[in-house]
Amino acid sequence: MMLRLLATSSYRTTSLAGRLGLCATTTTPCENPETVDVLYRLSVDLQKVRKLKGWVLRQKPAYAEEAARLLTDLGASGSVVSRILTSHPEAVLCHPCQTLEQKTLWMSVCRHEKELVSVIERFPASFFTSCGHHDNQRENIAYFRSLNLNKRMIAKLMTGAPQNFGRPVEENREVVRGLQETFLELGGDQANAKVWLQKVLNQNPFVLLKAPRILKENVSFLRQLGFQRAELLLLLSKLKAFAAELQPEEVQRALAYSRDTLGCSEAELRGMVLLCPALLYFSRDVLAERFRGLLDAGVSVGQIARTPAVLELTPPIVQYRIQSLKGRGFDISAADLDILSGTKKDFEANFGKLRPRGERPLFNPVAPLPDH
Repeated sequence: MMLRLLATSSYRTTSLAGRLGLCATTTTPCENPETVDVLYRLSVDLQKVRKLKGWVLRQKPAYAEEAARLLTDLGASGSVVSRILTSHPEAVLCHPCQTLEQKTLWMSVCRHEKELVSVIERFPASFFTSCGHHDNQRENIAYFRSLNLNKRMIAKLMTGAPQNFGRPVEENREVVRGLQETFLELGGDQANAKVWLQKVLNQNPFVLLKAPRILKENVSFLRQLGFQRAELLLLLSKLKAFAAELQPEEVQRALAYSRDTLGCSEAELRGMVLLCPALLYFSRDVLAERFRGLLDAGVSVGQIARTPAVLELTPPIVQYRIQSLKGRGFDISAADLDILSGTKKDFEANFGKLRPRGERPLFNPVAPLPDH
């Protein structure tokens, strides 16, 4: 009887340890039972947390209750709280005072608490941070507001590249100054400088992490390729943040491949680049795949040269659009490739104007009768 009781007691203890994730031996660091119990009650996927970020469950102190309460007070539902803490369990390690400061900062760029909950759900790591750089964040928010960036764009910067807000504001100011100076040196006017800057930051907030000299070096490299000042300004406006991402060696390799494939001169290739700046930032392998996809579909080299923007489309998109056009009796080998280019909306609009093969135009009762 005694043996049976001991066995039952041992089984219950093991089950509880298994449910709470407690360690079976003293040599392995134990999980924090309070954290595990709170997350269990919140329906957090503990199995997923243990697999991906088990170290979080072993930390002390932890503030799982406080993190969940803050989210609930903002209006997050139970399922949303569960998803946030499952995807980013590190939230329970943030001190409540820090999360309250984060709430105050983020509410200065969010229109309402519901929007903030949505932001946290999509980018929990940007909100739940223990960096403690709240003064830097506050100063950077004020600085980006001075650039006429609206709240939505500042929130996008904070979620897309939170590192930008954790560092001293002077570092961001230096990068922005370098971007604007380059734009103005190429002939851009002051009135458009801020608009251009907004587009750059909107396209790629990580551009702020680039050293200011990189953009200047890339512009100098493009000048060496033969682009004139006005052309460089046009390229800079089209490339936006990509101008700081160019790698000269890769660019030269890709341009040499395009020139050989198209059988054109360097001057002709520069003209194509102005129409399709992607020729600068697509790698040689990507371009080879796209050229091959177009040529295999019956498009000629001459057609690509006349409409290089078609290279911005991936091979599956090209194949789908060409098959759709062929279904309407459209001969792609003799067509202007502008009909292929553009967004999905552009293509659908152009495609809708085509008549199916063999279809007669509708009779227009007010049109004059043809002479016989």
